[in-house]
Amino acid sequence: MFYVDILREFQKQKLDFMVVGGTAFNLLGGMRSTQDLDIVVRLEDKNILKAVDVLVKKGYKPRQPVDPFDFADSVKRNNWIKNKHMKALNFYKDIRSYESVDIIVDYPIGFEKMKKSAVVMTVDKIKIPVVSIDDLIKMKQEAGRPIDKIDVEQLKIIKRLNR
Repeated sequence: MFYVDILREFQKQKLDFMVVGGTAFNLLGGMRSTQDLDIVVRLEDKNILKAVDVLVKKGYKPRQPVDPFDFADSVKRNNWIKNKHMKALNFYKDIRSYESVDIIVDYPIGFEKMKKSAVVMTVDKIKIPVVSIDDLIKMKQEAGRPIDKIDVEQLKIIKRLNR
């Protein structure tokens, strides 16, 4: 779990974020292979700056040819989202590695709403905010990829079993 070190640093920096995507799917009880860490962060410049700073210090760089710190500038970030249709900023560690971190900016539920229903899980003594099953289902339905459709069905089963 390459991401434990990153999440530990996020916690130390008091980053306002949640884990989503395949890692959240696994933490919520699903089982599938995933090589990346998908997160949503509060889209405030200082908060984003913390996330980018942690990733850069850990040796990650953006896959897109941009200065990663420009992502923490709301004017530039909003331009990328609106005019370049940016859905996420992807960071990778090494071209030979599958380790990557996606900071998702396009999601169907507001950050505050997701934060209220998020669950906090402890992994390796780290408190990790994880998107709720219901919100992850909405995110995966919106994404609509074949793997997301499979995940949605499994999440519905997990939800029923948790009742």
